[in-house]
Amino acid sequence: MSLLAISDLHVRHTENREIVEGLRPESDDDWLIVAGDVGERTTDILWAMELLAARFGTVVWAPGNHELWTPQDDPVQLRGDARYRHLVDALRGFGVVTPEDPYPTWTGPDGPVVVAPLFVLYDYTFRPEGARTKEEGLAIAYESGIVCTDEHLLHPDPYPTRDAWCRARLAYTKARLDAVDPTVPTVLVNHFPLVREPTRVLRYPQFAQWCGTESTADWHVRYRAAAVVYGHLHIPRTIECDGVPHLEVSLGYPREWRNRPRPPEGPRRVLPAARTVRAGR
Repeated sequence: MSLLAISDLHVRHTENREIVEGLRPESDDDWLIVAGDVGERTTDILWAMELLAARFGTVVWAPGNHELWTPQDDPVQLRGDARYRHLVDALRGFGVVTPEDPYPTWTGPDGPVVVAPLFVLYDYTFRPEGARTKEEGLAIAYESGIVCTDEHLLHPDPYPTRDAWCRARLAYTKARLDAVDPTVPTVLVNHFPLVREPTRVLRYPQFAQWCGTESTADWHVRYRAAAVVYGHLHIPRTIECDGVPHLEVSLGYPREWRNRPRPPEGPRRVLPAARTVRAGR
């Protein structure tokens, strides 16, 4: 019985879709965390999540930025929070645990642990060097030509800006985490890293402003995290902050993983030990 995690499946790519079709648990009781960026089109997202929900004992999902895009070729043209709520309702129909549901408790090896899927977005506080404000950070990005597609496809409706949506999500999520039994550790799951450290190795550091918020920098300590699971950066690795492992579990785009020494190996084991687990074929 294992708690496994993967993210950034990007199933619109044929090679990634084949990998997802091959994902299978080692045990019927295995849990799978999916930390966002399953796809962009609603049909692709629901195809993948229904498949995984049918195979794993419990599936836990936190949205990525790509799920929140509104592409022109998606029949579902909902924007912002309405799009997010639409996905939540659909995934609940498959039995998937979302950030709007009661946090489940993992009672397998190294449990009990509360598994908390989060959706807190970003607020442009991971600014480039020399930028004192959001506006200065964005100006540096636009001048360099390194601008996240979210600026065009991730709409914050009904909030005026993405950072305003982020502030609302932070308040909502913090209240929920504060209510968790303080004697029980957690596994915190978010698409974006909760701390800035993972972004220090980005090839284009100005991209970091679309990668998280300084407001969550102490959450792994405050909420007794046994582990933090994230994706988004497409740099799969584990780092430690304050003794807490932060696992990036992304698959990424085929052009990225094709250049690595080994092919993708499927979900990472979060509990009972953080190691790689090969996908079934």
